[in-house]
Amino acid sequence: MVKQLSAETILKRAKALDDAIEKSDTEEIISHFSDNCEIQLLGIKLTGKEGLKKAINWMFRHLSQITLIPLTIMVDRNTFFEEFTMKTIIRGGKEIQVNQSEVLVYDDEYKVTSLRLYFDRLELAVAYTTSPVEKIMVSLINKASLKGLL
Repeated sequence: MVKQLSAETILKRAKALDDAIEKSDTEEIISHFSDNCEIQLLGIKLTGKEGLKKAINWMFRHLSQITLIPLTIMVDRNTFFEEFTMKTIIRGGKEIQVNQSEVLVYDDEYKVTSLRLYFDRLELAVAYTTSPVEKIMVSLINKASLKGLL
């Protein structure tokens, strides 16, 4: 059972993790996680440091010059909740903003044991499109997903 952790220390550790991401410092990012960590994103679960490395490599392969802008932060016992905006440069040099949220669960040593990252895939789809046909398809999907709301 995890002891009651310091909310102040969790906030400092989460900020240090964000800083490492903004610096694209892979080793520093990894140092914030436990050996048996679990990462959940895009409907998949990655485990351990090898899974974490896959997630980091995936992120930095498609995104650069990342800036994380906190919107809402909460700490409850050993769990950190954050809603934030990520500003980044995608392949091709275009700057985008993506709204995200995350849940980080910490162990007694203030290492992340669980990261659950949530974001809208359509907001990032532009980063993965290269051909005019793909760009048109993403645009049509975005428009269709908003039908009835606008």
